Amino acid sequence: MVCCALSTLIPACASTIVVPPNEQLVLREIQQQVSADRLRKDVTTLVGFGTRHTLSETKSETQGIGAARRWIKAEFEKISAQCGGCLEVIYQKEIFSGEKRIPQPTEVVNVIAIQRGQLDPNRYIIMSGDIDSRVSDPLDYTSASPGANDNASGVAGVIETARVLSQHKFAGTVVYAALSGEEQGLFGGKIMAGIAKQEGWRVEAVINNDMIGNISGINGVINNTTARVFSEGIRFVETPEEARKRRFTGGEVDSPSRNIARYIDKTADQYIPNLDVMMVYRLDRFGRGGHHRPFNAVGYPAVRIMETNEHYDRQHQDLRTENGRAFGDVLSGVDFDFNAKLTSLNAVTMAAMAWAPPPPANTEISGAVKASTTLTWQRPKGKMAENLAGYRVHWRLTTEPTWTHSQYVGDVSEFELKNIVIDNYFFGVSSVAKDGFESPVVFPGPAGSFGGYSH
Repeated sequence: MVCCALSTLIPACASTIVVPPNEQLVLREIQQQVSADRLRKDVTTLVGFGTRHTLSETKSETQGIGAARRWIKAEFEKISAQCGGCLEVIYQKEIFSGEKRIPQPTEVVNVIAIQRGQLDPNRYIIMSGDIDSRVSDPLDYTSASPGANDNASGVAGVIETARVLSQHKFAGTVVYAALSGEEQGLFGGKIMAGIAKQEGWRVEAVINNDMIGNISGINGVINNTTARVFSEGIRFVETPEEARKRRFTGGEVDSPSRNIARYIDKTADQYIPNLDVMMVYRLDRFGRGGHHRPFNAVGYPAVRIMETNEHYDRQHQDLRTENGRAFGDVLSGVDFDFNAKLTSLNAVTMAAMAWAPPPPANTEISGAVKASTTLTWQRPKGKMAENLAGYRVHWRLTTEPTWTHSQYVGDVSEFELKNIVIDNYFFGVSSVAKDGFESPVVFPGPAGSFGGYSH
């Protein structure tokens, strides 16, 4: 069904559409509940394990990665107990050997807490951080390796987000993931992405947090008001046929990962005081990698959140002082108010996505050599649609980084934008809940697809 066209809105049609609110006070409450003091305590505890190297001690109760992951699991279990058992706390394990940085058989273990959705439990919104740390030699698993910012700050953020969001119930499933083996080759992410694929998860977003506590850069800049979000442009799993279609219809900067980044940027603007998101149109930092990449590699939308100004003296360094210059990733390099700010960005983003309906599936567009542009999409059925109010169509100039124009169109599966020529803009569609929570924007065609409702 096609409802009103943009240029011919008539009173009879307008009266049938009730636009949901665009301000969510509960998201402001979530932002304020994130505690810098609790983050400081958790980062301090993680640093206290001496080293969290993937190859380090696993039997000790006080030192090494084994003690660290058992502590993380215990924290998730405490949180679950406080919410009436709302979290499923599990290990994900796999043994690796013969790798460049894992020469001997080593069990890589993730600690995962799953908060099942009430309406759409097979739709997953995942926040991740990396447990492991390292010094200058990636095979040195005995030297002190505090890993305060890289990446105790990210793991502490995951735990704190679980504390805050577990007080609520969501339509979709929220996952809090402490991944291992990142420094040795992104192995924890490969484990989790593989399990998600095998079990048929509909992953809406993976938000990886790697170094979210430093505000003082090697470039001399001290800044606690910006953060970077890295996202891939063209999907890694794109087929030759899909690439051919994209060549003629666009989508190079509208992968689902890229639209997750836009969603995070918009969330920061609206709900996180004094924080500006820098969207970086690249998979990760130049020539480097992070734990969102294994998810991108199997087709899932995934991005990386991190500080804007890195300090390389504090990354992957032996603890030492040379010519008055201190090296090492220690507690003094973490600004916990900033750590809380980026953690709250995750918490608010995940809550908004999880409360929203699923992103539109099978979104398509037409309008070549016409005066108007028509978008179509698939409406979910059953419980997935219980909180659905309708849809919003979006458009922007092809050189604009974010969505600049939109119109709420109601509960329809097709909409025509009259006198909006398809050649001049990029277009998308988002789902809107009855209480106003909105999904990420979906760019039409395979280049922007988040997947369907088949599972």
